[in-house]
Amino acid sequence: MRIAVKKERAPGERRVAVVPESVKRLGAKKIAVSVEAGAGAAAFAGDDEYRAAGAEVAASTEAVLTGADAVVQIRAPSVDEIKRLKEGSALVSLLYPLVNVDLVKALAARRITALAVDMIPRTTLAQMMDVLSSQATAAGYEAVLMAAAALPRFFPMLMTAAGTIAPAKVLVLGAGVAGLQAIGTARRLGAVVEAFDVRKVVKEQVESLGAKFVMVEAEDAQAAGGYAAELSEAAKRKQSEAIAAHAAKADVVICTALIPGRRAPVLLTADMVKAMRPGSVVVDLAAEQQGNCELTRPGETVALHGVTIIGQTDMTSRMCSHASQMYSRNMEKLLLYVTQDGSWKLDFKDEIVAGTVITHAGSIVHPKVKEMVEPSVSASAGAGQ
Repeated sequence: MRIAVKKERAPGERRVAVVPESVKRLGAKKIAVSVEAGAGAAAFAGDDEYRAAGAEVAASTEAVLTGADAVVQIRAPSVDEIKRLKEGSALVSLLYPLVNVDLVKALAARRITALAVDMIPRTTLAQMMDVLSSQATAAGYEAVLMAAAALPRFFPMLMTAAGTIAPAKVLVLGAGVAGLQAIGTARRLGAVVEAFDVRKVVKEQVESLGAKFVMVEAEDAQAAGGYAAELSEAAKRKQSEAIAAHAAKADVVICTALIPGRRAPVLLTADMVKAMRPGSVVVDLAAEQQGNCELTRPGETVALHGVTIIGQTDMTSRMCSHASQMYSRNMEKLLLYVTQDGSWKLDFKDEIVAGTVITHAGSIVHPKVKEMVEPSVSASAGAGQ
């Protein structure tokens, strides 16, 4: 099997899907790697390093796709990019198939075997393949660094000749992987940290990092796979009251809450932002899904009501070297799990395969995605009659 690694072309994207150290390990398992020239340059992985590891370096995108059995990339492709893939080949990438209906239909039409790495089940066996967790680690770390750089106050408590300076207060909304990394990083910088999550099961994890868990007397929103489910209206009101009270006292609010396949929940309203101290900072890691803060502008940093709101969507890419290394290791583990001696080994009775493979042999094979796409297909057919 030969896999192709293209240069990521999304604006601001600096990561690469496979790093040189993974090339050697994949090669040992009969998976050859072709890399587009310059694909790893922004992540500080040069073409010579790839060659030394045993990869073939192709001069262009067309050249790297020629003869490739599979394409491994990070960002979801466009429909036009799918048309350039060899019919019957495979694609391993972030796809977000529950919202990218046209993408799924294009993959099926091209008979592409598509593996959506954002759909990998969050099980013990799949931990080493968990792209969302590895990339969220980088984003959570970077969010705190950006907050510290934007905050016109110190993070740690300082004993100075001019008197004692109190530590910054940080509120983290969402205690998933990104939130926990943000908590740990903020604590290491000396801040006093509080964290809120609708899943009460994370309380122990939050407290183990030295932060205070903001408890709200409402239903537990723990869902399958460790994700958060949507709350009832009554629970949302209680949650909103608690967040407003704690945000008003915070110097920094870091938003990390996401619901798979849905718009990010609005946790920090415009009124809450107005009530924050002048000079405070909001970093919204949910900006790509429209943000947890009502005033977030995806891809921008704005100052509103005396508060700096950071809605940049390239947080993970800013940590490009280690983020690429972790993504590449995830790809290694996934590819070695679904292949044997350089050939595909797709057992659809296997939980990881069934959860990750979206299209195969011209059909949509993932039940949940199929359910989302077929109403769209039926509606289109009805409109044409």
